[in-house]
Amino acid sequence: MAATPHFLSSFKYGDALNVVGISVCTALVCEAISWVLIYRTASYKTLRSSIDKASKKLETMKATTATSAASSAIKKPSKSKKMDRVESSLKESSRDLSLFKFKSGAVVALVLVVVFALLNSLFEGKPVAKLPFTPFGLVMKMSHRGLQGNDATDCSMAFLYFLCSISIRTNLQKFLGFSPPRGVSGGLFPMPDPKMN
Repeated sequence: MAATPHFLSSFKYGDALNVVGISVCTALVCEAISWVLIYRTASYKTLRSSIDKASKKLETMKATTATSAASSAIKKPSKSKKMDRVESSLKESSRDLSLFKFKSGAVVALVLVVVFALLNSLFEGKPVAKLPFTPFGLVMKMSHRGLQGNDATDCSMAFLYFLCSISIRTNLQKFLGFSPPRGVSGGLFPMPDPKMN
C-alpha cells in the first residue's frame, strides 16, 4: 500500500485520486459490513417487505380517498381510521428498521474514523486538490481545514474525503439496492405528526 501513494503522487492529481480511491474502497468495505450485519438477515428482509407493503397500501388508500372524496363523503371516519392504522404501522416498522441498522452503524463509524485518521496522517497540511472557485465563509473553513497559506482554492483531504464519502456511499447503496425503502422517513427521530397537535 505504501507504493500506491508514491506511484500516484507523480501524477498532477495524484493525491486527489488517492483520496477518491480510498473513499471508494471504504464505501465498498462499509457496504460489505452492512450486508453481513444487516441486509442478508431474515429480520431485515421481513421488515423491509412489511414497509414496502404498508407504503403501497397507504398510497392506494390515499388515492382511493382522494377520488372518492370528490364523489361522496360517506364512510370517511372508518377510512381515516384505517389510514391512521396503516400509517402508524409504517412508522413503527420504519423505527424498528432504523434501530436494526443502528448496530452496524457503530462498526461502520469505527471503520470510517480509522480510515479518516490514516488519511489525515498521510495528507496532513498538504493540499490534495484545487477548487475551481473561491469558496465562501463556512465552506472555505471546511475546504481549507488544516492547510497553511492563504490560497482559498486549495482543498484539504478532509473536505474532499467528506464529499466523496457522501456521494459515493449513497450512490453505491442505490446501485446495490440497499437504499432505504420508499416508505421510510426520518429514521430514529422522525418528524412529528401534524395530526397529533
